[in-house]
Amino acid sequence: MKPGNHRTNIHKTDNSLLVYIPAGEFEMGDNGASDCPKHQVELDGYWIGAYCVTNRQYTQFVKATGHRVPDQADFGEPVWKNGVCLEEVMNHPVVCVSWDDCAAYAQWAELALPTEAQWEKAGRGPKGWIYPWGNEWDEKRSRNVKTKGNDRTAAVDDYASGVSDYGTYQQCGNVWEWCADWYGSAYYTEANAIKNPTGPVTGSARLIRGGCWLGDESSRGARRSRIAPGSRGDGIGFRLVSHGINFQPAYRELRK
Repeated sequence: MKPGNHRTNIHKTDNSLLVYIPAGEFEMGDNGASDCPKHQVELDGYWIGAYCVTNRQYTQFVKATGHRVPDQADFGEPVWKNGVCLEEVMNHPVVCVSWDDCAAYAQWAELALPTEAQWEKAGRGPKGWIYPWGNEWDEKRSRNVKTKGNDRTAAVDDYASGVSDYGTYQQCGNVWEWCADWYGSAYYTEANAIKNPTGPVTGSARLIRGGCWLGDESSRGARRSRIAPGSRGDGIGFRLVSHGINFQPAYRELRK
């Protein structure tokens, strides 16, 4: 991927670097499980975070709003200690955030959590790869159980060789990512799952996508997983989407 190949912009409120995903149809699902059959989906154009939201960005949000800090976990170990995040992990994805925490951040930033269709289209690229980089698993292209060493998360702009063809980083590994949708095992077969789908109206679990630093080759782009929306764990973060408002006046190229 060469610099300048992707249409990018910077959001005003939190300085998120966003890449543009064009409107059109794509094949969602991969028949890899009973809840993700292949089917055609049409989406309007949108912008999505090139990276997950970082601890640095979340620190700005907490200071601006007084929202609770992510120093508690239902599973795993928090990165923040006593309300503070260490400087060396400021550029890592924020974790130990619930779905409601992420929705509050999105509201503050005037952005939104991606639908799972938006998330999947960006992560699989225009060719619909199994993984962001292609159809063959390559552990060196993501933060996973084989590459983490004694660490957990990585900086959000690491693993450049695993970037999707749309220009998004780490949509396989590093952290699971919250999506906007409620989970529905049969939702893909419903009529309203074809054009800008937003998931079931209600549910008991929210979608998470992408796998995490404890994952492996099962973290394919179409894999669906879910968890209670109040859960906070050290392997779950989020990225955001926009429909083109509140941008900085200048573009910026993705780091290579």
